[in-house]
Amino acid sequence: MPNNITEEARLYELLEETDKIFQDKNDTNTEQFNKIKSEIKQILSSYPKGNIGLAQINPIAGDIEYNAKKVIKYIKYGQELNLDMVIFPELILMGYPIEDTIDRHPIIVEENVKWLKEIAALTGSTAALVGFIEPRKYNLTTGKSYYNSVAILQNGEIKGIVRKSLLPTYSEFNDYRYIEPSPVVGVQPDSTLCLLDEENVVDCDKTISINGIKYGISICEDCWNNKDFFDKTLYSKDPIEELASEKPDVFINCSASPSRAKKEQLKHNMLSFTSNSYKTPMVYVNQVGAIDNSSFEGSSRVFSKDGALIARAKSFSEQFLIVNPLNKIGKIYPLTKGLEKTLTEQKIFTLEYENDLERTYKTIIQGIKDYFKKTGFKRAVLGLSGGLDSTVCAVLLADALGKENVFGISMPSKITSQESRSDAEILANNLGINFTEIPIKDMVDTTNRMFDKLFSDVEAKWNCRYKQSFTQDNIQARSRAMYLWGISNEFEKCLPIATSDKSELYMGYATINGDMSGGFAPIADVPKTKLFAFARWMNKNRKEKNAIPDSIILKRPGAELAIDPRTGKPLIAEDALMPYEFLDEIIWRIENKHEHYWDLINAKFQYEKTHEVSEKQKAEWLDKFYRRMSTALYKWSILPPSVIVESRSINKYDYKQPITSSRINYKGTSREEIRKSLNEAI
Repeated sequence: MPNNITEEARLYELLEETDKIFQDKNDTNTEQFNKIKSEIKQILSSYPKGNIGLAQINPIAGDIEYNAKKVIKYIKYGQELNLDMVIFPELILMGYPIEDTIDRHPIIVEENVKWLKEIAALTGSTAALVGFIEPRKYNLTTGKSYYNSVAILQNGEIKGIVRKSLLPTYSEFNDYRYIEPSPVVGVQPDSTLCLLDEENVVDCDKTISINGIKYGISICEDCWNNKDFFDKTLYSKDPIEELASEKPDVFINCSASPSRAKKEQLKHNMLSFTSNSYKTPMVYVNQVGAIDNSSFEGSSRVFSKDGALIARAKSFSEQFLIVNPLNKIGKIYPLTKGLEKTLTEQKIFTLEYENDLERTYKTIIQGIKDYFKKTGFKRAVLGLSGGLDSTVCAVLLADALGKENVFGISMPSKITSQESRSDAEILANNLGINFTEIPIKDMVDTTNRMFDKLFSDVEAKWNCRYKQSFTQDNIQARSRAMYLWGISNEFEKCLPIATSDKSELYMGYATINGDMSGGFAPIADVPKTKLFAFARWMNKNRKEKNAIPDSIILKRPGAELAIDPRTGKPLIAEDALMPYEFLDEIIWRIENKHEHYWDLINAKFQYEKTHEVSEKQKAEWLDKFYRRMSTALYKWSILPPSVIVESRSINKYDYKQPITSSRINYKGTSREEIRKSLNEAI
């Protein structure tokens, strides 16, 4: 390792150069690249033990060949540099999460084992920790069919296997659906491959020595159960505590942990606490990239034995970072701007979103890029209404896919204001995306003529027609979606975009087959108040400043689908719902603090600090929230894939509630009322 600060700086300069070569898929056998490797080797030669490569890479779920080629490329690179070890994220051969695929198509599990064995055959003295799905074939009469495993590969062989002990079944995680918890913590010999069961656990060291250094290896959740750090733990055992009993020199954790609001604080503090508690360095390697709804930030890291951060990889970028935990050598790349300031923040609701906006931006950008790239799409088409939601989506799509691959369509109705039409065109011009305008009047008029006859026929049989309905609103929204899907069907590799935001989805203030319609929903987990802050942030921080017209940010949101009879103007969303500041705090308190109706009634909302709100008005808003939320559940289930951004979500991969549970009594019932109800039933 480097003898002085200049050599250390030079090491990471060289690693930056090699990262560019790998990511640009340039030839790695060039004279220039060989010179770079030679210089890196020379710098590393000062420390012959403990040099580790953190291979923070972006897999494609189920594409084992693609993932395996990346894995062997980095193993060979580590071998050429004489590293002790190269460490990969959890389940890197398969990609995490893989969901039900392994149950429906077990052949891919067999395939990932075959690829693992072939990778092992190509290894040399540099060890590799490679995550894979391991079938359980020994005496399988009870339990699940697979283990979530990490194989230790070295000198052409599988030297040992570590299985995941703690299986998360909360939020977006559903490991226990097909994965069996390991009956033993730590390393088992290669002879147990596919054959481990409680009955035949081998009595051996839980740790493994590589080049004279003893390592305790765990997988993701296995390091998240420290009873001294958490007030409440989910599992009865702590794998890290068991590994610590053998006094390893270094802990290693292979992980696939998605990015979410407030998670960085928890992760940083927990890993630091663990390394300091056991006076053992912690090496944590995390997946990067997005798989459907989950966007993984990478930010792999190393803590010294006293809990100090000594290395951290880049966020939202593939990287190969060399560290030496025992000699406290590594480079600390910055987190996304703002997160460093949040490491000691309390968990409270705030409208000050600044510290989380760059992470939000990178989380969604990565989500869009990988969703399109990994599914084969290239272009996006969306309705540009001149409102905030479609505006933010357009900016994100332009940045993720390239402005030439985005088409914004203005689809005015007779209700659409001239301001909205001009705002949409100005935005498109500022972004440089493709743009056109097509009114929906003819489609709406034709649909109405057809409906008049149809509704009369139905009414003749069903005498239950609404006196007032939202049919006209929905015809407009669905006419626009028809145009977008038509473009998608007519032009290759094109996907329409759903532009709904989290606040309005909670209230069902979105149209199925209208603004909810599309193949991807970029902002479905971003609340409206955060979107306002986000728009201002993008105006300041994107390369092209102030692309979003101030008029869009300043106008009060409204769908422009109906006229408010009180004003004679298009209905304003907050008049139909409630102030967004109040609505978003209800959502936050329910999701993060699990507060119920009476908690909310008695709580002091941020909105109430600057606005006079009567008890009656507060109760009306809360009643409206629960009523509308209860009837919006089916809409959440129809929402297309979207990036999970916040600490809690209504994304169906994160939160599940029966659609038929719409009659839940969120206020609770007194014992007197219960007795009365039961007596009435007798």
